[in-house]
Amino acid sequence: MELVALVASIALPLWNIPLIVKIVQRRSSEDISLAWALGVWGCILLMAPAGFTSDDLVWRTFNMVNAVFFTAVVITVLSYRFKKKVVH
Repeated sequence: MELVALVASIALPLWNIPLIVKIVQRRSSEDISLAWALGVWGCILLMAPAGFTSDDLVWRTFNMVNAVFFTAVVITVLSYRFKKKVVH
């Protein structure tokens, strides 16, 4: 049972990859709420210390993988949101 949970704790944050790919392909993050992205990220960061120090391998792994992949989402959203428009 723990192995299944461990695989899920790694797989769940991987669902952030399609979101990142969608933003990059469209070259826009306008449809992503900054409040949502920063709010979720803030909560992840606030939970991270407890997750990183937990004795529960599944919870610790999920927190580490989720922090990395959602940080990538936030960086992608912010970089496309504040990218300067080039005037030709």
